[in-house]
Order: sequence, then C-alpha cells, then structure tokens
Amino acid sequence: MHVQDKGGIGALTALSLLLVAVTMVTPTQAAYKLQERYSWNQLDFAFPNARLKEQAMASGDYIPQNALPVGVEHFGNRLFVTVPRWRDGIPATLTYINMDHSVTGSPELIPYPDWRANTAGDCANSITTAYRIKVDECGRLWVLDTGTVGIGNTTTNPCPYAVNVFDLTTNTRIRRYELPAADTNPNTFIANIAVDIGKNCDDAYAYFADELGYGLISYSWELNKSWRFSAHSYFFPDPLRGDFNVAGINFQWGEEGIFGMSLTPIRSDGYRTLYFSPLASHRQFAVSTRILRDETRIEDSYHDFVALDERGPNAHTTSRVMSDDGVELFNLIDQNAVGCWHSSMPYSPQFHGIVDRDDVGLVFPADVKIDENKNVWVLSDRMPVFLLSDLDYSDINFRIYTAPLATLIENTVCDLRNNAYGPPNTVSIPKQVGPGPRPGLSAVGPPLYTNQYRPVLPQKPQTSWGPSPPSRSYLPSLGASPGGPGQVVSSVSVSTNSVGPAGIEVPKAYVFNQHNGLNYETSGPHLFPTLQPTQSQVGGGLKTYVNARQSGWWHHQHQG
Repeated sequence: MHVQDKGGIGALTALSLLLVAVTMVTPTQAAYKLQERYSWNQLDFAFPNARLKEQAMASGDYIPQNALPVGVEHFGNRLFVTVPRWRDGIPATLTYINMDHSVTGSPELIPYPDWRANTAGDCANSITTAYRIKVDECGRLWVLDTGTVGIGNTTTNPCPYAVNVFDLTTNTRIRRYELPAADTNPNTFIANIAVDIGKNCDDAYAYFADELGYGLISYSWELNKSWRFSAHSYFFPDPLRGDFNVAGINFQWGEEGIFGMSLTPIRSDGYRTLYFSPLASHRQFAVSTRILRDETRIEDSYHDFVALDERGPNAHTTSRVMSDDGVELFNLIDQNAVGCWHSSMPYSPQFHGIVDRDDVGLVFPADVKIDENKNVWVLSDRMPVFLLSDLDYSDINFRIYTAPLATLIENTVCDLRNNAYGPPNTVSIPKQVGPGPRPGLSAVGPPLYTNQYRPVLPQKPQTSWGPSPPSRSYLPSLGASPGGPGQVVSSVSVSTNSVGPAGIEVPKAYVFNQHNGLNYETSGPHLFPTLQPTQSQVGGGLKTYVNARQSGWWHHQHQG
C-alpha cells in the first residue's frame, strides 16, 4: 500500500508538472512567425552620460512614462524609431538603434542625426514631432515634421509642417521644405507618408495623408513643390465604422479619415497605384500616381479614384506597405494581427490572410515596414491603453518584431506559389474618364462577410520558401528571461476605475478625440455608394519643448 501511494503521488506530480508546462507555454495565442527583436517596459534614450540624464529627468525634459514609439524603419545596421511629443518629457522624436551594438534586448534610443536636430520649436534646424518615416531606394530618409506638441485639445503648433530628407550615407539633412498654407487647413493632421521613386532618384514624389483635414498632398522632389487633392469623399471616415475595440477598451475614433497608404511596383504605363484607407473605415481605395503627379488634376480627378471592396468586419488599419512583387501587408488593430493581400488578386475578403496574430505582443501593431532585404518589421505599442488608460510599466509594453516576408506569407492566401485562389485582379485604374460607361471597372458590389480572414495555423509550418530550407534562427537566441524558460506571458495590464458586469474591467472614461462629440453605429451593411460616373485649442501645450535649449543638460551637451 505504501509503495502504491508513492507511485500514485509520483504519477500525480508528473501529471501536475505536465499541466503546468502546457499552461505556461500556451497562455494566449502568440505570434509564431514574427520573432521579437527588441522590447521595452518603457523607452530609454542614449544621453551623453548619466549625470545629464538625471538633470533632464529632474527638470522634466525627460519623463520615461510619457514616451510612446509609433513608427519604425530599417536601413543597414540602423533601426529608426519615432516618438511623437504628445506629452511632456520627450527628449528626441527621431531616433535609431545601432543594431551592431544592440542585437536584441531593450536598447537606448539614439537621437538622429543628433541631439540638436531634435530640439522642439527650433523650426528651421530641428524636428519637433515625427510620426511615420520612409527610407527610399536612393538611401534617403524622408521625415515629415508635423511641428506640433501635444495631442487632441492639448495640441500646439510651434512650427509649420515641413518635409525633411536626410542622406543616410553622410547623416546630413539635404532638404527641408515647408508645406505652404494652401496645402493644409485648420484641421490638418498628417501622420503617414509614402515615397514614389520613378526613373531615377530625382524623379521622386512623396504623398502625405491628411487624416483630419481630409486631403492628400503630393510633393515633387525635382520641382520642390507640393499640391493638394482636397475633399474627395474617399478621404472621409465611414460614419458606420467609427467604433473601435482594442485591448478590452471601447473607444470612438469617428473623425479619422485617410490614413494608411501603400504603393505598388511600377506598372506597364510607368506609374504606380497608391492604395489608401481612412482609419474609420474597412474599405480600401486606389488612384494612379499618374494623377497624383499632375498638379493640374487636383480639381477634376474625382473619377480617377477607385473604391474597392471592404476587408471584412473588425478590419481597421493604420499602416500598410507593399513589396516589390505586389504583396501588401497591413496592421489589423482590432485583431492584434498583421494581414496580407496579394495585389494580383481581387480585393475581397476571401483573398485576405492573417500572417501572424498575438493577443499580447501585437496589441496595436502601429507600424509595418518591408526593408531592402525583404524583411518585415512590425512595431507594437498598445497605443489605446497609453492614450485612454494607463500602461503597466512593470510589463513589456513596446515590441519590435521581424521576419522574412516569404516566411510570413507562407501557407497563406497571399502565397501565390499555392496558385489555387482564383483569377487575377480585375480592378484596374482607368486611363481616362468620360461621361459614358467606364470600361474595365466592375461595379463595386456588396461586401462579402464570409471567410474574411483565414485563422492562424495551429502550429508553426515548415519553411520551404527558397532553393534550400533557410534556418529559422535568423535572429540571435535570446538570453534567459527573469522568469526563466517557459515564463508565463502576462496579458495587457489596463488601469481601470471599476469592475462592470460579469467581472469585465471598465476603462477610465477618457475619449481620445475629445473634439469628436459623436459615437457611430457599427451595425448593418456598409452603405458606401458604388462608384458611378456623373454628368457634369486649448492653450498651454507642453511646457518643456520650445525652451528645451534653456535647460542645463542641453547647454552642457552643446557648449563648445
């Protein structure tokens, strides 16, 4: 009996250990293709020395809990990260990680190109706030300085919107162009940029999406001139799609118009197609760069814009990018996921796929990029929690993931090597528009809500995307975490005021767009009209930025 008891206890112990192990490795649906490269509880900056860092913190010029990364871009051995000046204490807005020195972990962010160039309010010489940025194939970094500090009704504009372009070989700014007053309006807010390189590096255009002013701005590098396409109905939010649910928080971004953009490879006519979506929308739109490059078309190009199908429900997106072989990646902020679509396929839900999803690590995948080596970079930042509640700074809040593009799309509907997903895309950009019927354009039918996104695979697929199977260890192995192997991944921590029905935590009653007094219904069919031809502030701001050069640590750094 005693021996049997020991055996029973031993079996029970083994079973308990097995159950614990299973619980620890499968707490949530975790990313299985994207590999975590960098992560932070809170952001840190590479001050010249510890004493100057302490001085900046004491003066309020550096408040670690106020920094949120929103944009990422890769070039060579540098990974660029942008940090907008939404709150006090952001010492630099355009930064980078030296990937040779910091292979993984939680590296300090280095101001680019230096501290002086990140002084808010020094309009001609510095960048006040940067959001998303783009490296072009000519080795230039394009940065739009919004010139703003604060967010929502705390926003002030010490500087005008300005395009800044840096030569990444010399790390010097080679151009600054201020957007003229005609290109903006009192509601203008621009966070996204797309860069279009034509036959050479001088044949370059940049496109800027005015999210709250509802416009699309073109800038010509060669002409050093810009112009604005205004008030097209496709730039506006969909009033049925203004309700969001992220990380257990319900909020309304109902005024958010044209936002994410991507550019196709150059087509046979010598131009690209620009795809874009309003943030408060599930639909994608398109226009040829032949139109956007032509200043004379700003008033008569309505019918050159094309409406595509909806992506399906829960399909808000803020960032998108397209590879040189036509694979578009985009974030799905409602789903903690990154989606894909191959541009040779119709833009309908059954041709969209999920390349990865993580209900902890990919909460608000704010930016998605594809670099010169066809590696994908994804930045997640839990933005709604930061804006609408409080982040738990004992938890990991910000992550940067990476993976080869081919690995991400493998075994998804976007992997055309499977070649079993239907006919090529019949949606084309019209070459000319007349009063009669429009050949080549199918009417946009009702959205399809079946099979809208393929679920992630239950286990990691075997990679076989090259002539020889590549190693999955394209990232250096991580050291042991503080919790040891198999550490349980914590869920998103959200500070709340109360506990509602069924134990659901209710977030603090704070609305991101306090100027937005409307909540929109999200039920019912999408009623966006089919494309048819026609006949015919609170003051105050943030206290430390404009006067940053008066602070002691800044003077010490720049004397001499």
